Amino acid sequence: MMAPTHAFAGLVLAAVLALVAPQFAFVLAVAAIAGGVFPDLDLYAGHRRTLHFPVYYWLLAVPASVVAVLVPTDATIAVAIFLLAAALHSLMDVFGGGLELKPWRETSDRAVYSHYHGRWLAPRRWVRYDGAPTDLALAGVLAVPGLVVFDGTVRTAAIALLAVAVGYALVRKPLVVVAEWLLERLPEPVLESLPERFLPIEDSDLERVRD
Repeated sequence: MMAPTHAFAGLVLAAVLALVAPQFAFVLAVAAIAGGVFPDLDLYAGHRRTLHFPVYYWLLAVPASVVAVLVPTDATIAVAIFLLAAALHSLMDVFGGGLELKPWRETSDRAVYSHYHGRWLAPRRWVRYDGAPTDLALAGVLAVPGLVVFDGTVRTAAIALLAVAVGYALVRKPLVVVAEWLLERLPEPVLESLPERFLPIEDSDLERVRD
């Protein structure tokens, strides 16, 4: 799923909690957006494996949430919502497409790596690929609570994220054409250093796990 979709999922959590604790509304929103996009910072370094933890984030988020309830400060609230949003992101990726250059072909059996289970979890493909029409629709639905509950800077950021989501969905497949054109012209040493997901399906061995 797109980064904006994950950001909006985190913002839904923040919106619900902001109704209960409006004094922490801004902290909740910022930490939720940050936590929602944080796992995707591993895009070029072991994507959906290096910073994605579909089990361990929850194991950290639960005690952090208890601390936030018992000792509600900006710091404890921020840590708790950040971990909850990151955990939600990692879990949501299981319901998306596989890890490949053209996920709409549905050839990859890797959605997200579970360090707890020691294996890749298979994609459910409820959302076939990042930037798919269903992904954009989901982002739009998830954006509503944040746009209703928050105002000012947070609402502006949410509108900007929605614009990014629309733009990305429009160019998602054309971007692959451009990427393939570039890949054909890269020197072999550079090509070999790229993550497997960026290689065309005919050039990648999807059964091989890079440790």
